Amino acid sequence: MHADSDSAFLVPLRSIHGLSQMVLRTDVAGMPLEWIDYREAARLYYQEQIAYTCGSPLHRLYGGVNALSGRRTVLEVSSIIATVGHTGNPGNTRHDYVPPLNNETLFRRDAYLCMYCAGRFASRELSRDHVRPFSQGGHDVWTNVVAACRRCNNEKAWRTPEQAKMQLIAVPFTPTYAEYIFLKGRRVLTDQMEYLLAHFPRHSPLHDRIARWLS
Repeated sequence: MHADSDSAFLVPLRSIHGLSQMVLRTDVAGMPLEWIDYREAARLYYQEQIAYTCGSPLHRLYGGVNALSGRRTVLEVSSIIATVGHTGNPGNTRHDYVPPLNNETLFRRDAYLCMYCAGRFASRELSRDHVRPFSQGGHDVWTNVVAACRRCNNEKAWRTPEQAKMQLIAVPFTPTYAEYIFLKGRRVLTDQMEYLLAHFPRHSPLHDRIARWLS
């Protein structure tokens, strides 16, 4: 950051990937925490909460002009920033942490594939299927739900896969916190993806699913 003023009113004049591109925030140990926008990133820079940065340049923000030197505040925001202070990663502090379940992250976990016919579909063509239905004691949890196209979901109906003579192509699983952060990303850049992949469990099903998703 090149600064001759303490202006907090930074405005974006150049953004490589567009202003909607989110920044990946980590703790000082490098554990992924959350996605933040360029405004929140600028606030952290201004408050000197950035321990270090990595990844690629993402946004260039311009502030006020110093009356004495005539120089303008310029802030380069990287795609990945590590912040000081205590970790806010519940995956580190709570061993029983389970990410919240919603269709958006579920469909991304399953790479937009129907877990019965293996076809790839748009979000609007997928539904949340309960492997063991509620009527048979099933619960609305990560390990009991899969993405299913509407045809397969209707065919399976209130039955288990065994009862419907339908086979799952993969076993449903609960994402770790790092996996969940990836699944929440609306548009994940290559360097951000590589960073998050390094924090996935070695045998995470997402390694193969992401490769298939990108193919």
